[in-house]
Amino acid sequence: MTVLDFRKLGEGDRVQHELLVLDRSEKKLPSGDSFIVLTLGNSTGQLATAPIWPDKLHLAEGAERGRVVQAIGQVSTYQRKRQLTLTSPLRVMPVGHAKLEDFLPRIPVEAQPLWDYVDRTRAEIASPKLRAAIDLFFGDDEFRVRFERTPGSVAGHHAKIGGLLLHVVEVTRIAKAAAKTMRVNADLVVAGALMHDVGKVEAYAVDAAGFTHTPCGMLLGHVVLGCLMLERRMAALVAPVCSAGQLLDLQHMILSHHGSLEFGSPVQPMTAEAELVHWADEASAKGNDMMEALEDPEAFASGGEISDRKNWRVNRRVWKRPHSWD
Repeated sequence: MTVLDFRKLGEGDRVQHELLVLDRSEKKLPSGDSFIVLTLGNSTGQLATAPIWPDKLHLAEGAERGRVVQAIGQVSTYQRKRQLTLTSPLRVMPVGHAKLEDFLPRIPVEAQPLWDYVDRTRAEIASPKLRAAIDLFFGDDEFRVRFERTPGSVAGHHAKIGGLLLHVVEVTRIAKAAAKTMRVNADLVVAGALMHDVGKVEAYAVDAAGFTHTPCGMLLGHVVLGCLMLERRMAALVAPVCSAGQLLDLQHMILSHHGSLEFGSPVQPMTAEAELVHWADEASAKGNDMMEALEDPEAFASGGEISDRKNWRVNRRVWKRPHSWD
């Protein structure tokens, strides 16, 4: 069966595909009767069902969060928003019938060229101590497997399988160019860019219904976790790869990369290199937010060039230019 492309669905289109139940919301009518709204999705996007009213609850029987179902229905719109009106009961597929990660969003590029850039960039670093510090993570095959699978966020920028790897490559490219322009220690900036988000490997989890926070991610956050992970790996070495002051330099870039306390950093950047890593991180994250806002079909349901509503990630309406510069 072909993969349903949610980005191309329009009103009246028929759906008969296997989808993942991303959410099951049970709500109450004023009468006290229950109705259900499901969110179904795959690697191309997601769509909520039209309300499944009390006399139709059998349509969603067994469709629990994290299960793969075969859905049959038709796309309709309500208040300029697409929804899937089910026309037949959902068929709940057996556990293990499909690989659940195949239904989750995934970056649109192959991972290997991204890894080639990471490995080429860390090999170009002149300082043996900086290379050794970076290799504590990126020279570890088990860590690389986890890193490649981790999203860049749970619901925001780069929230896709492989999103963290793509985000870190973007940050490193931006930071490296900025460091050369500003004539600061480019190798140190690259090290900070590559390691700034290592904590997300322990902070985020990929489960049957999408991306979630782990307990340590909720309790500590990825910024602090990254600092702790670096310290743990340094402490496990027989001989240190750098001095205590150099370790402090690297930890500071990890801890300050969100820029300010209100955005999750315990400290603000206090070196030029930390400042550039922070803004490179912002450029990648905010650029991704804007690009995905422009690609959101729900935001342009009326067919205009200005989005119908604000996008929550950029907190503004966006303009999809009708012309080309070719």
